[in-house]
Amino acid sequence: MVETRLLWEDLATGDVAYSAGRTITETDVVNFCGLSGDFNWFHTDKVAAEESVFGQRVAHGMLVASIATGLQVGQMEPKVATAAFMGLKDWQFRGAVFFDDTIRVKRTIGEKSEHPKNASQGFVTYEVEVLNQDDKVVQKGAWNMLVRRRGTEG
Repeated sequence: MVETRLLWEDLATGDVAYSAGRTITETDVVNFCGLSGDFNWFHTDKVAAEESVFGQRVAHGMLVASIATGLQVGQMEPKVATAAFMGLKDWQFRGAVFFDDTIRVKRTIGEKSEHPKNASQGFVTYEVEVLNQDDKVVQKGAWNMLVRRRGTEG
């Protein structure tokens, strides 16, 4: 099966796409604690978290951001011929994500520019919103991406 991915030329400013949803589980949070070394009590201590401003344990903001990248790459149609993730700009944590919340990504194509040294790739800014199951924006910002150009997809 040949998978079709959009190239730089195929992307138009303002194009919007949504990923599938992904439920954040306690196992995700426990695994991220081990991976990151961040065992902060509001991720791990159920009793203390019930007394916090959140009223319950919350997922790590960076866990949610990491899952969002996977949703954008693997669970969004149409797929884009991404060459590299170049960075984040103005990333904001707008709301807590709790265990058993389901997130999805809304991607809007922003600014595009040609690569000054490599004609086989171009830059694209994705305006990204991470939405919870109530369509509340929990994270947002811009992702700077490097995308393959036409004639280089081989």
